[in-house]
Amino acid sequence: MDIEKQLAADIKSALIRLFEEDMEVSLQPTRKDFEGTYTFVVFPLVKKLRKKPMDIANAIGEYLQSNSDVVSSFNVVQGFLNISLQENTWNELFNSLLSKKDSSDFDSNGQSVLVEFSSPNTNKPLHLGHLRNNFLGHSVSEILKANGYDVTKACLVNDRGIHICKSMIAYQKFGNGETPETSGIKGDHLAGKYYVEFDVAYKAEIKELMAQGKSEDDAKKNAPLMLETQEMLQKWENGDSEVVELWKKMNGWVYDGFNDTYQKIGINFDKTYYESDTYVLGKDIVDEGLEKGVFFRKGDNSVWIDLSEEGLDEKLVLRGDGTSVYITQDIGTTELKFQDFKTNKSVWVVGNEQDYHFQVLFAILKKLGKTYADGCYHLSYGMVDLPSGKMKSREGTVVDADDLVSEMIQTARETTQERGKIDAFNEDEKNELFRTLALGALKYFLLKVEPKKRMLFNPAESIDFQGNTGPFIQYTHARIKSILRKAESEGIEIPTEIGDVSMAEIETTLVNLLAEYPNYIQRAANDYAPSVIANYCYDLAKNFNSFYAELSVLNEENKELVKFRLALISLVALTLKKGMKLLGIDVPERM
Repeated sequence: MDIEKQLAADIKSALIRLFEEDMEVSLQPTRKDFEGTYTFVVFPLVKKLRKKPMDIANAIGEYLQSNSDVVSSFNVVQGFLNISLQENTWNELFNSLLSKKDSSDFDSNGQSVLVEFSSPNTNKPLHLGHLRNNFLGHSVSEILKANGYDVTKACLVNDRGIHICKSMIAYQKFGNGETPETSGIKGDHLAGKYYVEFDVAYKAEIKELMAQGKSEDDAKKNAPLMLETQEMLQKWENGDSEVVELWKKMNGWVYDGFNDTYQKIGINFDKTYYESDTYVLGKDIVDEGLEKGVFFRKGDNSVWIDLSEEGLDEKLVLRGDGTSVYITQDIGTTELKFQDFKTNKSVWVVGNEQDYHFQVLFAILKKLGKTYADGCYHLSYGMVDLPSGKMKSREGTVVDADDLVSEMIQTARETTQERGKIDAFNEDEKNELFRTLALGALKYFLLKVEPKKRMLFNPAESIDFQGNTGPFIQYTHARIKSILRKAESEGIEIPTEIGDVSMAEIETTLVNLLAEYPNYIQRAANDYAPSVIANYCYDLAKNFNSFYAELSVLNEENKELVKFRLALISLVALTLKKGMKLLGIDVPERM
């Protein structure tokens, strides 16, 4: 039963019968300070009908009261028609929710989508910025699955290039043969350590060259470390066995480190691509584009595309010496992914500093006539700042993902122990609870903000048990499960169907929110926005707590109301669990 659709259809009928006006009807939830469940805004009709908004709204309201099976009453505030529903409508709606509680959110829609996220570099460990990327990618994948898509989660590892060689050169010069085993340092952190050491030594060389009278630009280009790094990259591209062996060894350390972090934060992939395999791709597509007249050559033999009609200027796709640029690789890799999976959609989860790059990529794919071009989408997201400012990997001022997770677990431990409600837990149960709360706090804080917005991450605020946080929602779920366990111990069964009960306003609010859950999932998928689900879960948890403060469950004298309320809160708990799962967050049974 979809009350909103039925009510919209009834309003549509009213418009046709009263005003001979056939139009699509959209509703919005009634504001909390007014009576009603749904609101229909009549202002768009005023000019067409040449009537006062109050007169239009009252006429529709009176029609609904006489002709709709779901409307009980209405009130008009200026041009807003606020509609209240009949009591039996709420009972029917709730029973329909109970009957579907074990079903999946949507059937398969026959569409497939590839979501590419994470995309780390093998010269440093994952950091806070990567966490937002990973959590967005994972959550969007789960939300799309819930909407009936067949989803493939992919990762493209940036495992080659000048930045990788910087760590390698520094290790050669300063490493003294240390390994993760001999140093006790996780492999990705060890590679990151040498990336920072390269920057320190490189800056010292620049300073020395400038003291000798060279310009800053000249010093940067001719610093011995940079020249050696460029030479190493050339050797790698030519397959030099010694360089390739070092590259494989250090990358191996990093992959072990990545895998450990991914496991810790609950991230996995169906397919991993490596730039070292894909960086040569795309040149054949450039040749194809030249034949079609999509690309053109300049006098120096370089190949370009003119995207001025798209407002994007000219773009280099192949250097004069025949070597590819980054856009060339991306054209080739996109083609490879499509050949591998034939998906209807492809989503790239990449920071907003790459907005222009993806505009160019998608424009090129469309000009090339690629069938998959219209299904390409860049999920652009804002950077994550700390109270202390912006992070910089090469200067070692990033917040490593591993360190942050460990700190969050410790904070969760201290916060939970202060509350003093886990004495009955054994050590394993306590540790699992601290981990669940920490990851819940971290993921929720990074996902509750609309992806495009730049955000400030505050660890202390994220772990709070009050307000719009993961732990608040987790605690709400645990509180409901506690009530349900008590009911079970008293031999009270949760019904699978309820009779006619008179619901309080807070109860109809909860039933309505529960009924709206599929619409929120659909909106989150359409907008690629986990924040829609995060804030829905918060709203549901907040309204449950209002219900719990206002009404009794097990101490209610009316036994039919007791059963109804148990069924209601069990659905709230189930929906919170499902919604938080879409964010990659577990909810504990006890806290």
